Amino acid sequence: MTEAPACPAPVAPTGLLAPWSAPVPVKAGADGDHAALLTGGQAAQVDLLPTPSVSYPLQPEKPGGSVSHGGVLALDVKQAGTWRIALGSGAWLDVVGDDGAQRSIAHGHGPECSGIRKMVDFALKPGHYTVQISANGGAHIRVLAVAVP
Repeated sequence: MTEAPACPAPVAPTGLLAPWSAPVPVKAGADGDHAALLTGGQAAQVDLLPTPSVSYPLQPEKPGGSVSHGGVLALDVKQAGTWRIALGSGAWLDVVGDDGAQRSIAHGHGPECSGIRKMVDFALKPGHYTVQISANGGAHIRVLAVAVP
């Protein structure tokens, strides 16, 4: 395995990912009815809940154990296209729409030393989506959802 590069200082991402550096505080919901809004193009520093207190609208493929953390967010998409969701950890991510779980179309890592651990792309139609975060080791995670041109 290749070791992660040593980062003497964080590197601010640019372009679509530039909002990553200025997150707003958000508290994840415990279920779909109480999901906090994740604003597209605005990073969020999300306070998560202990996994046993989260009722996911759709059972995550990797729900995590009793000592993990998770939560539910909402994302409103106004224009169809590819949406990239960046996470600051290796947590599990599900996006759920009216027609069920959305399949990811691409996966990747963020720029080195940016703090973005993983990025997942989804082809989304206009509508309301539930973003489920599960199996996170800590009680906080940074999240950014952006439309990809």
